[in-house]
Amino acid sequence: MSTRTTILFDLDGTLLEMRTEPFVAQYLQELGKYVGDRFDAKKLLTLIWDATKAMIASDDPGKTNEEVFTEHFLQTSGLSKEEIWPVFEAFYRDVFPSLSHLTFPSPWAKKIVEAAKAQGFQVAVATNPVFPKEAIYSRLAWIELAPDDFELVTVYEEAHYTKPNPAYFQEICDRLGVEPTACIMVGNHMQEDMVAGKLGMKTFLVTNYLEDRGEPVYPVDQRGTLEELYQAIVNRTGVFA
Repeated sequence: MSTRTTILFDLDGTLLEMRTEPFVAQYLQELGKYVGDRFDAKKLLTLIWDATKAMIASDDPGKTNEEVFTEHFLQTSGLSKEEIWPVFEAFYRDVFPSLSHLTFPSPWAKKIVEAAKAQGFQVAVATNPVFPKEAIYSRLAWIELAPDDFELVTVYEEAHYTKPNPAYFQEICDRLGVEPTACIMVGNHMQEDMVAGKLGMKTFLVTNYLEDRGEPVYPVDQRGTLEELYQAIVNRTGVFA
């Protein structure tokens, strides 16, 4: 049996306790408010959604998610990057960090990551890289963690794929220099996280904020609450043995 050396942690709904859909809806509402009269907020949000879908659909190894998003957004909006990007950047810098009240951060995340490192695991954040670095780092800060606590944090400036594309997980392995069979994917989403099993990763499904769209269903090696995840890591049981 190969030794599992690396744990990939999903962020939203896993380490950061939250319900993803209401969070995204609320955050886009805040963005719309922030944009105010400068642009038609409703139209802008539709354009953002469409560009995000283009990013999720993309299978181009030559383009980062950011490049796909930017290209699609600018083509469909008719806006120039100079007009709109400073607005987005200011929002992520000044407003986004204050949205932690839309989530339910608990001390479990920090305890789990620290326990994993104490057990000698390499740890990475495998969050869907459809957000800029700034937004992902803010969400880590809400659980008192930082990018430096991990070997890798996937962000849209660097990643070329998104979940549930298996190529997303393969790219993480390539960047970390590990085989998928040496990894354990820990996440709360049946379709987006458990798909990692297709590459030979072991999987742990976190049940506190479980998300499941019904189809497709993937085999799960182990499941449990954040507390059970912590115990399994500390005691080296199940997929962490």
